[in-house]
Amino acid sequence: MRIAVLKERASGEARVAATPETVKKFIALGNEFAIESGAGTTASISDEAYAEAGASIGSAADTLKQADIILGVQAPDVALLGDAKPGAMVAALFDPFGKADVVDAYAKAGLEALSMEFMPRITRAQSMDVLSSQSNLAGYKAVISAAETYGRAFPMMMTAAGTVQPARIFVMGVGVAGLQAIATARRMGAQVSATDVRSATKEQIQSLGAKPIFVEEVEGIEGEGSGGYATEMSDEYKAAQAKLVSEHIAKQDIVITTALIPGRAAPQLISDEQIASMKQGSVIFDLAVSQGGNVAGSVPDQIVEKHGVKIMGYSNTPAHLAADASALFSRNHFNFLSAFWDKDAGKPVLDEEIGDAVRLTQGGAIVNERLKGAN
Repeated sequence: MRIAVLKERASGEARVAATPETVKKFIALGNEFAIESGAGTTASISDEAYAEAGASIGSAADTLKQADIILGVQAPDVALLGDAKPGAMVAALFDPFGKADVVDAYAKAGLEALSMEFMPRITRAQSMDVLSSQSNLAGYKAVISAAETYGRAFPMMMTAAGTVQPARIFVMGVGVAGLQAIATARRMGAQVSATDVRSATKEQIQSLGAKPIFVEEVEGIEGEGSGGYATEMSDEYKAAQAKLVSEHIAKQDIVITTALIPGRAAPQLISDEQIASMKQGSVIFDLAVSQGGNVAGSVPDQIVEKHGVKIMGYSNTPAHLAADASALFSRNHFNFLSAFWDKDAGKPVLDEEIGDAVRLTQGGAIVNERLKGAN
């Protein structure tokens, strides 16, 4: 099999879908590996490092020539893939609900599109889960960036000139990114609190030394959706949560929002009125800004100041840690394909549970049940 990796062409995308480590592992399975020249530059990987690992380096056309499998971070434009083999597998992020036109184009081109963000959240797929690996880094980066923008110390400091009080940080949404944000802020010495619509996360928050902020008076609402994701809540819960958050948020120095619902716009967690209640100089980092945002008025890749509060968020947070993000993403790719590698066939043979979950297109048609249900 010939496996190919192109240079990422999406604006602001600094990651790469393979590293010298995973190139060696794929070659050890009996494959050829081809990398477009310069593909790893923004992730601090040179062409020479790929060549030493055994990859061939060339132009995009040379790289794709007769490729059986194409690995990407973000799905490459179909127009670039004409030199690949008919029916070639393409494993990448597709944003299937947001970019239906891309999925349609892959179907028409007869390619087998494998959406890495559709990886099921089951035990045996944990090592393949790009959303978790990238969200982990995003949660860390959100705290680091917010700290820089905040411009004050995080930990309590007792000095001869007086005491500096610890920063108060509130994390909204306790998935992978939220948990890492809590852990990072705690390591930096901040006083951390957190909330989530899923009651099961309360123990996780406490285990990291943070204070859980939960609606207690509304019974029987767990907020637990399929695959461990949160679901939208009832109007009763939303009203109670808004009241609790409004009272708590006014006392915070930094707020990190992380709430996403797969296939839908990000829910708004912080209103303009709540922003106005915060202290001058406070910072809000909206990790969901690229999907509509959790915060009123947040804009991707800009610091917006409202009521003396700075609101920020990146359209692609993991890309701000490109080297580490690429290392984890590329391992997810390898763990995924190698788990299904058939030595006799010399290629991956996907099963129903994971294969059917991630496969968007095959044989000229859209075959994913989640997408059929969305149409």
